[in-house]
Amino acid sequence: MEIREIHRDEYTISTDKNKLDVLSIHNFLAKETDWANGIPINTLKTSIENSLNFGLYCENKQIGFARIISDYSTIAYLGDVYILKEYRGKGLSKWLIKEIMEHPNLQGLRRWILLTNTAEWLYKKFEFRELSNPEFYMEKHNSNVYSEEKN
Repeated sequence: MEIREIHRDEYTISTDKNKLDVLSIHNFLAKETDWANGIPINTLKTSIENSLNFGLYCENKQIGFARIISDYSTIAYLGDVYILKEYRGKGLSKWLIKEIMEHPNLQGLRRWILLTNTAEWLYKKFEFRELSNPEFYMEKHNSNVYSEEKN
């Protein structure tokens, strides 16, 4: 897949995996989030290797991240979205999601999905809605998987 880079002032969004600061991403996800708390670095590396990744940078410093899991024809899952606290309130999350939603390989999909309990206001701006038929949704979820891997 072609690497895309978009620039705005001193900020850059890039899909180049080689630019990702995996240690920075790991530090944030493993220590600052509920959804990936304690994620092992090798698990994160595997998830990055198998996703379309969007790194957000300020003068080459990684300040945000998001990734897409998709078949590129019918469905995409948006996950692991974050902006470092000191860069929030600058419109960067809206810009990041806009660029993800406009990525040429993610057009014409039947369904986009995500899980969030912190930024519904952001995703609603991009037409994400609560499940219209939650009774159809099923999941197998192990919230302790990362703590179990340590044992």
